[in-house]
Amino acid sequence: MLDMRRMQILRAVVASGSVTAAARNLGYTPSAVSQQMAALEKEAGITLLDRTGRGVLPTDAGRLLTEYATVIGRHAAEAESALAELRAGRTGRVSMRYFTTAGAPIVAPAIAALRREQPGVQVELRLFEPDDPVLEVKARRADLALVVRERARAAVDGIRFVHLLDDHYRAVLPRGHRLAARSVLDLSDLAEEPWVAGETPGPCLDPVLHACAAAGFTPDFVVESGDYATAQGFVAAGLGVSLVPGVGLAAGHRPDVVVRAVRNPEPVRAIQAAVRAGSPVQPALRGLLEALRAAASATASAAGPVADAVAEGPA
Repeated sequence: MLDMRRMQILRAVVASGSVTAAARNLGYTPSAVSQQMAALEKEAGITLLDRTGRGVLPTDAGRLLTEYATVIGRHAAEAESALAELRAGRTGRVSMRYFTTAGAPIVAPAIAALRREQPGVQVELRLFEPDDPVLEVKARRADLALVVRERARAAVDGIRFVHLLDDHYRAVLPRGHRLAARSVLDLSDLAEEPWVAGETPGPCLDPVLHACAAAGFTPDFVVESGDYATAQGFVAAGLGVSLVPGVGLAAGHRPDVVVRAVRNPEPVRAIQAAVRAGSPVQPALRGLLEALRAAASATASAAGPVADAVAEGPA
């Protein structure tokens, strides 16, 4: 195989017209340059330079290799520039998995902010339901996954969890419900009610089930809706009550339902980012994490007006 460094020396010799001049420009001795040219000719299996007095002229093979050396040198400079951009976080590609309800309030503003700050970074977004996105990250098919995961849950080898948001659940009731006049409900107040499930069994439903168990009852689910917007529709129709997390209410709630705070206990789910552990976080991924933190913080702050409306009671 041809030595790329020797090809660049050949390029310098051809450009300067002599071994001596090339050696002076490169900071080498003439004998060192001559040795490198002899080694390159041996690798090429053909004469590359014709000696003419004190100078040299390239043969056809020499001109051919010099042209390729020019192209290689240009590509090497471009590669160095691209690496510098990547190291600085101005370019790169990040693959991300997310779940539906986090899309509008967290993922969308995070990606918009990342594009403003690091426009050269490309983000591949995919929904992960129903697959486990942590396995995608561990297998290097994704760089980051948004997950709902208890803080105390056992760790996963090779995965680090970055906490983004504690998402508090609220009670959603039909507007004319007997409990709608209260600003805050004890969870046990809902023990005898029919329930509408806003999610399928899994990490998003678990906080509701655990909180109800702590309050001394098991909810009677009469409808499984699969998403929070549909759950509100069933609640509005009077089929039951529901618990919906703040992120699920980020776009607001229907005018024919009321949203109330719950306590004793208040169900909470932890939204976290799963990334690979044990290796440095690349600048592009670091920028995405920072954007997700900021978006999650803004989502939590936006829950303030909702909480105020809850405290005021029904309209």
